[in-house]
Amino acid sequence: MPVGVPIPWPSEIPPDGWLKCNGEVFDTVRYPKLALAYPSGRLPDLRGEFIRGWDDDRGVDSNRQVLSWQADRTKKIQLAEGNGGNYLALYQGPLDKLLYPIGRDAIGRATENSIANNTGGDETHPRNIAFNYIVRAA
Repeated sequence: MPVGVPIPWPSEIPPDGWLKCNGEVFDTVRYPKLALAYPSGRLPDLRGEFIRGWDDDRGVDSNRQVLSWQADRTKKIQLAEGNGGNYLALYQGPLDKLLYPIGRDAIGRATENSIANNTGGDETHPRNIAFNYIVRAA
């Protein structure tokens, strides 16, 4: 495995010869191969973060550089009533204006200012398991 590749490690303590990806500075003289991957001498801080593939001009996640950080975001979901309030209309992306029949008692009256129920979290994220990202130091 090349030096500098982050791998998920199932323990809080990395094995000998490995460093945590916790944003700390490392000695570029002591670890010259690691410095080739991270010339700034600082490892990425992957604590609590998801790794996302670089867009590389694909157009899905434009205007980002390799190793750049991105804040959380939730795609806009707009609720509106349709057909006398008996339908819930979701307006989002290419599948615009889908109507889902629901009973009026299910939500009362939907308006463009309606808010969908949430699970009480501070961010939107998929289910996941926490690993400790580490890199080989050389």
